[in-house]
Amino acid sequence: MPILPTTLVATIMTDRAIDTKIVNLLQGDLQIPAYVAKPKDAGSYPGIVVLQEIFGINVHIRDVTERIAREGYVAIAPALFQRVAPDFETGYTSQDIEIGRNYAMQTKASELLSDIQLSINYLKTLKEVKKDGFGCIGFCFGGHVAYLAATLPDIKATASFYGAGITTRTFGGGDPTITRTPEIQGTLNAFFGMEDNSIPAEQIDEIDAELEKYKVTHRVFRYDGADHGFFCDRRASYNPKAAADAWEQVKQLFGQELSKSVV
Repeated sequence: MPILPTTLVATIMTDRAIDTKIVNLLQGDLQIPAYVAKPKDAGSYPGIVVLQEIFGINVHIRDVTERIAREGYVAIAPALFQRVAPDFETGYTSQDIEIGRNYAMQTKASELLSDIQLSINYLKTLKEVKKDGFGCIGFCFGGHVAYLAATLPDIKATASFYGAGITTRTFGGGDPTITRTPEIQGTLNAFFGMEDNSIPAEQIDEIDAELEKYKVTHRVFRYDGADHGFFCDRRASYNPKAAADAWEQVKQLFGQELSKSVV
C-alpha cells in the first residue's frame, strides 16, 4: 500500500503533530495491511477504526485517518478488500467505481467483522490507547460496514456516512444488515445526502425508525443538496458545507462517547 501525500483541510483541523505507519495484521495466514495514525505526544488516547470506501485505503481514507489522529485519537484503517484484491487502491473514475463495487460484492459480513475486531485487538496492544471503548467511522461501502461494526461489543461510538444497502442486503448474503440493529450497544450517528440516489429517503427513514424502535442512542443527519460522497474533497460530489457540519458532529460524538473532551 503506497503512502501518497495528503491534503489536509486546515480550517477543520488541529495542529497536533502525528506519526503514521503501515502495520500488517495477521488473520490466520493472511496479512492485512492497515494504516495507523497517532499523536506524537505521550498520552492516553481512544482508538478509532476507519472503514474505507470501495476505493481502498486511498489518499482520502489516509487523510481522514490522519485528521482523526490530530484530534487526539489513535486511528487505524484496515484494508477491507485484502482477501479479494490485495493492496487495492484507486481513484474515482466510473471504471474505478465499477471495479470497487465488484470487490465490495465479494466481501462477507463475518470476515469484515473479524477484520475490524482484529484491528481493535491491535489497538489494545498499544500502551497509549485507552481500552474502555472504541469508535468507528466509515464512508460509502464503509458506511454500511460501520453499521455492522456497531454490533461489536467494543464499539461505543459509530459514525456511518452514506452507507447504501443497509435496509436491503448484507455482505455475503443473508438477512439485511438492518436486522442486526438490536445488537448495537453504543451510540450511532448516520449521515446522508438527500440528493443521493443510491439511498432513497424512505430507506433513511427506515434506519431512523429501527434505531428508535430498539432504543439505540442515535442521530440521523440529512443534508439537503448533498449527494453521495459529500464528505470527500476529492470527488465531484464534495459538499463543503455538509462536510464541515458532519465533521463537527463526528468530533462531538467521539468526544462525548469515548470519555474525552472535544479538541
